[in-house]
Amino acid sequence: MYSKMKTNAFIKPISNIEKLHALLQEADAVLIGAGAGLSTAAGLCYDGERFHRYFQDFIDVYHFTNMYEAGFYPFATLEEYWGYWSRHIYHNRYAAQVNTVYVDLLSLVKGKDYFVITTNVDHQFQLHGFAKERLFYTQGDYGLLQCSRNCHAKTYDNEKVIKEMVMQQKKRCIPKELIPYCPYCHAPMTVNLRCDANFCEDAGWHAAQKRYQQYLKQHKNDHIVYLELGVGNNTPGIIKYPFWHFVHENPKAYYVIINQSEAYCPMPLAKQSLVIKKDIAAVLKETKELLKHGEEQ
Repeated sequence: MYSKMKTNAFIKPISNIEKLHALLQEADAVLIGAGAGLSTAAGLCYDGERFHRYFQDFIDVYHFTNMYEAGFYPFATLEEYWGYWSRHIYHNRYAAQVNTVYVDLLSLVKGKDYFVITTNVDHQFQLHGFAKERLFYTQGDYGLLQCSRNCHAKTYDNEKVIKEMVMQQKKRCIPKELIPYCPYCHAPMTVNLRCDANFCEDAGWHAAQKRYQQYLKQHKNDHIVYLELGVGNNTPGIIKYPFWHFVHENPKAYYVIINQSEAYCPMPLAKQSLVIKKDIAAVLKETKELLKHGEEQ
């Protein structure tokens, strides 16, 4: 009278977190593409209370609304330019604390053949234990200085001088003797950021680019997850569009996007995509907990 055939009528639908966990577990490789939204999820916000906490004196004078805007302001003197930028670099590169967002992310790719390409310049991946040889910072590094004219292809670590600038500045300005100049052409030094045609792509940058290209070639036909985290539409040609292309060319690839505000995929890739419009920190935490639960069973 009653059929003994098994049905799926009462099976709980798989959640996005469960699907993400399964995709990462089954993948041969994971390519992480990280944008500004990942830094924001880790607490490195460029506006709001955090901006007022560290830059109220600049806000009072110039009425800046965020660090991004302030970074493009043409300060009248190098003393004030470095007064702002030394603080910006210090709080976003050197004073940043260990954050669970990066810890959780690393736990999800641990043991996998992973690589990271990022437009972020805050050095957070390396600070949280991601292997240096698996990172490609396409847009520069807050921790490096370069000649503003890019007269030679070399960058310089800035931790010591940046901390001295922060310690010694008064009324938004650093002492004149701390202003860095190029050792070759004597032009003022600047931060190693891709903001104009003078961005310095040094030997380390080119080596990282080569490793990234080799990684892409090695896994172009593999079961690989392209994991996009917090990438917006300012520079989609660096991460988002290439990821779409790679997935389109490889039927075994999967595109995952996690973004609280801009989460979507092209319709032709819908069957090879997982779109999660949710806080990155929450998604990574839940996925890590699911991974931990599976390991304990």
